[in-house]
This record gives sequence, structure tokens and C-alpha cells, in this order.
Amino acid sequence: MPKVSSVIVPYAAYLRVYEPLAAFPEPERGHWSRYARRTERPSYQDELRRSLADLLPTPPVPVPVQESAEAFVLEVDGVVCVCPWRTRLRGWQALQELPEELPNPVLDAMLPPVVRRQASMDYERWLARNPDARPWIRTATWQVPLNWFVLVSDEERRYEKGTGEIPPMLRYRTPMVQARRRVARALRTLKDTIDEGPLIDGLVDVGRWLEEFHPRSLVELDYGGLVHVLPAGDLESDRSAADVAAGVEALRRGDGAAAGEAYGRLVERWRAVRDRRSAN
Repeated sequence: MPKVSSVIVPYAAYLRVYEPLAAFPEPERGHWSRYARRTERPSYQDELRRSLADLLPTPPVPVPVQESAEAFVLEVDGVVCVCPWRTRLRGWQALQELPEELPNPVLDAMLPPVVRRQASMDYERWLARNPDARPWIRTATWQVPLNWFVLVSDEERRYEKGTGEIPPMLRYRTPMVQARRRVARALRTLKDTIDEGPLIDGLVDVGRWLEEFHPRSLVELDYGGLVHVLPAGDLESDRSAADVAAGVEALRRGDGAAAGEAYGRLVERWRAVRDRRSAN
């Protein structure tokens, strides 16, 4: 897939699942097997640029006409694992969430109601034929949802400052069995110690999503484009996964003060990120 532009598109973070080839039925397995042998593959920035380019025509194209045949590929202990883009499905899902993110006048100017209605009707027809469809990638703008950090540990953190043309990178990778175990443990602690709320709801949702995938999958939390808008010092000192783990463990011990301190660090760190969104 050719690059739309060399301009870096920031703001988005990603939660991805890479499934082993054995998890895919034929003929899709054959497609991904051949795809994995390619020497050049597009990046997440290429995917995002293509999606943004579709919004430029009049009328805009909010959802691709055809599903993407691209994917991210990893080899783990000799096993090829694939994370399909499923750009069309994710486009439909993102379109449903837009009314919660943008005021109506802005939304109508960007995507006229008639365009959104047509896309919604297309999605309903497609979903009726594909009721079990789910994306391999979740996206968040201007933040990393706190429930994502429950899935990973500080020991799995990898940070690279980047040099010259190589951009910085901050990500975590963990086996699916570990991610599911951490979700289950955190949910037990949270339900025993705090009232129902967004953190529990988000963790239940992401836990159900993880159950849809092969147990030998790999889970990746990637700061994505956020690394381009955060100062290097902030990235280097960001230990959000450690803070989340410390907060959950403090709740389990009944140490409300320590839990409050960990939560305070997280709130302050991610409030600063969201403040940059307002500044833009």
C-alpha cells in the first residue's frame, strides 16, 4: 500500500492482538501466510494517513468501500502472528462513537448527516451477515485508557528515544494468557473494594474482547502517535503500567492512601496529555 504522505499523524494509541496463523480459517490463513513473507509492510502511520485521506473528497468517504487486506506481523518463538487491520470494520465502529466526541455542528461539517446515515445502514446490513465480527485493534486518541495498562506489566515496557529519522517508541507486549490473568485479578480486587464505575466497566469490556482470540495470541499496547506530541522526558519517566499495578495491589491490601497516591500520579500524567488536546 503506497504512503499517502510523509507527514507524521499523531494523537492515537493502540491496543492490538496478534493471533497465530493457526487461528485463521482457510483461505484467510493462506493469505496471511503469503503476506507475512513480504519484505516490505506498511506501518500504523500509513494506515492512519490513508483513512484521513478518504475524508478529503466531497462527499467524504467515512468508511472504506472494501476491507483492508493489510496486517501487522510478528514472529514470536518461531510462530508467525498476525494482527489484521480490518480498517472498514473499525471505521464503522469509530463512526458510531463520533457523536460522543464532537459537537453536532463540527460533526455535521466534517461528515454530513446523509453520509453518516448511509454508512450506518451499510454497517447494519454487513453486521447482519457477520454477527461475530470483531476488530484486532482498538484505538484511543489523546490518551491510553487506564484499563489497558492492567493487561501489561512494567517489566514488559520497551522505550526507545529515537534518533534522526527513526521516531521514538513506547510499547508493551505480553502473552494473551498473562493479559487475561491480570484482568481477572484486577476485576476481583476492584469489585471487592470500590463501587461500580468507568474503570470496572472498561476492564470488563476489554476482558470480554480478549476472550475472542486464540490463547497463544500476543497483546500489544502501543503509544503510537502519542510519542510525537509528548516530550522525551515525559515518555522516559512514564511508568503508567507500574502505577496501575501499584494502585490495584494497594487496594487489595486495603491501603487506600497508597492507592490514592498511585491514582493521583496517573490522573496528573494523563490530564497533562489531554490538556495538549485542548491547546490544539
